[in-house]
Amino acid sequence: GKIASLLNPLTYLVVNSAIILVLYFGGRQVDGGLLLSGDIIALINYVSQILVELVKMANTIVLLGKAGASLGRIGAVLDTKEKMHYGEAQPTGGEEAVRFHDVSFRYAGAGDNSLDHISFCAMRGETVGVIGGTGSGKTTLIQLIPRLYDASEGEVFLLGQPIRSLSRDALLSSVSVVEQKSYLFSGTVRSNLLIGKKDATDEELWEALRIAQAEDFVRERGGLDAAVERGGTNFSGGQRQRLTIARALLSGAEILILDDSTSALDFATDAALRRAIYNLPKNITLFIVSQRASSLMHADQILVLEDGILVGCGKHDALLSTCEVYREIYESQFEKGGADQ
Repeated sequence: GKIASLLNPLTYLVVNSAIILVLYFGGRQVDGGLLLSGDIIALINYVSQILVELVKMANTIVLLGKAGASLGRIGAVLDTKEKMHYGEAQPTGGEEAVRFHDVSFRYAGAGDNSLDHISFCAMRGETVGVIGGTGSGKTTLIQLIPRLYDASEGEVFLLGQPIRSLSRDALLSSVSVVEQKSYLFSGTVRSNLLIGKKDATDEELWEALRIAQAEDFVRERGGLDAAVERGGTNFSGGQRQRLTIARALLSGAEILILDDSTSALDFATDAALRRAIYNLPKNITLFIVSQRASSLMHADQILVLEDGILVGCGKHDALLSTCEVYREIYESQFEKGGADQ
């Protein structure tokens, strides 16, 4: 920093001092008839060119300092040891898909738990809804299922095994997550879908698009080879969400998590999508995180969260009579007679 702050001022000082000396002594030589004024002007131009190159050198030294600091940061990241370790176990053939046993979770540096003593069990083939107010811990809960984080307390079981004992490949192939913010890559619809399954046939691609309610607009745009701009900006928010759902369906994962991934859809499309998803093969366990009670009414069980606490767990009808939080959410979204509609 000291060198960088001194280089430019010193460069200008030295070069401009040299120009002053050239003018002083050169002017005396011109007066004595020993030099021509053009020689002095030429010499000053040469000195000015030297100044430009010295300034470039000074800026290069500054850039080298910044590059050195950046390389150190990059090296620190690359040398960071992974704190999450994986086992070698494979999923078993039991009936349980996901089980939380007295699970609590706290983010690093946070004072309070984001989840407090959560316990529930989801069987294979079940549809599980997760609902709650903003900041209630819905996303935190489902992020523990693909092991994006490890529980601070308690134990998470996945497909009959403690999640920490599963191998990385087994974990990645067993869980597929579709987030609210859709991620599409530049290329084509086909290239984006093949991320879910590299060797998928065209029939499999169209079937996934049909289930995700994306078949119609993909055909209108020219089919599987329709262009996708970076980030999917040439598609609407709802279309991007449906394409990412189709990509997740292709993965063949036994556990599919939709984290508020239908928020940009209209009610008719959302209902059609839910009907198609509910008719998926029975071995798929589906987790749906949603702010809409209507999206979860037909789930096998609904988890109701408030401030990181599981305040209700059961079917829609039972929760309406036993869980005040769920009843308030439901009534705030449905006017009188809305449920019948």
